Amino acid sequence: MKALLCLKPQTLDLVDRDLAPVPKGWVPLDVTRVGICGTDYHIFAGTQPFLDYPRVMGHEISAHVSENYEGRDVAPGAHVIVNPYLSCGDCHACKMRKPNCCENIQVLGVHRDGAMCEQIAVPPENLISAGDLTPDQAAMVEFLAIGRHAVMRSRLTAGAPVLVIGGGPIGLACALFARIDGGDVTIADVSAEKRRLMEQSFGFRTCDARDEDQMTARELAMTFVYDATGNLGAMNDALRFVAHGGTYTLVSVVKGDLSFADPEFHKRETTLLSSRNALKGDFEFVIKAISDGLIDTGLLNTHRTDFTKAAQDIACWSVARDTVIKAIIEVA
Repeated sequence: MKALLCLKPQTLDLVDRDLAPVPKGWVPLDVTRVGICGTDYHIFAGTQPFLDYPRVMGHEISAHVSENYEGRDVAPGAHVIVNPYLSCGDCHACKMRKPNCCENIQVLGVHRDGAMCEQIAVPPENLISAGDLTPDQAAMVEFLAIGRHAVMRSRLTAGAPVLVIGGGPIGLACALFARIDGGDVTIADVSAEKRRLMEQSFGFRTCDARDEDQMTARELAMTFVYDATGNLGAMNDALRFVAHGGTYTLVSVVKGDLSFADPEFHKRETTLLSSRNALKGDFEFVIKAISDGLIDTGLLNTHRTDFTKAAQDIACWSVARDTVIKAIIEVA
């Protein structure tokens, strides 16, 4: 079987490799599309903290159930989206119906081999019907679900001022679903190219995160603030934008310690949240939003490749991410 294998940091090769046998009860899938995520770029660069090499990457997955599947959980040939967060079902988080933050979580493409290959197998409970979505659209559901989960956790109220810091794919996903829920959204980013893309393609108001005058004007003014920067300095600094009674949601995760001035945190009676991965309900919400025309996936899919060119293209995209929203590998 061919698999796009990350042999070591900054090295990708298309190789022959025998993948593990299908565990009993798991569903074999024929992969059709794989989305490229920021996590994959971190894996390529060697900066992903939860991963051992070598690793087959890929967790944004569109697939069809293999025709030789004989189980009763799902029909052979069914078009499915994979929830890539494999949970244990027994820990405290799982018992609270929060498998997205399972204590023993195994994320495809990170903790175990993912979908940059022709076939994979997953537990039946991790499959979600793609409905009327195209293979390309189905491969974009997972990253959008992360943004949806963050907005859902924050309990955004219609009409409220919203600041999303970081205009990458996850920040854009947060902004899209904050707008769907009625928020008055501004996206802050240091990149002029990203800001131009957010304005011209998606109609968002933006501000330059390096322009202190623009940022100072938003101090104590935003009821909902979402960080999607992956930058510890930006995460520590963003409390200043949260209005009294407001909510600050950390979507990105980095190594290091968060540090806030306690008087500033307390005088606002700030609600501080973290948001990790997504739940099945978030996936279903995104699928419906795409089907209803609320999300234009044609604007999101800015780049594409196939297995013959993926190793070279991922290397290029990893250093030109200001113009890449969602890149997709076409498998079949």
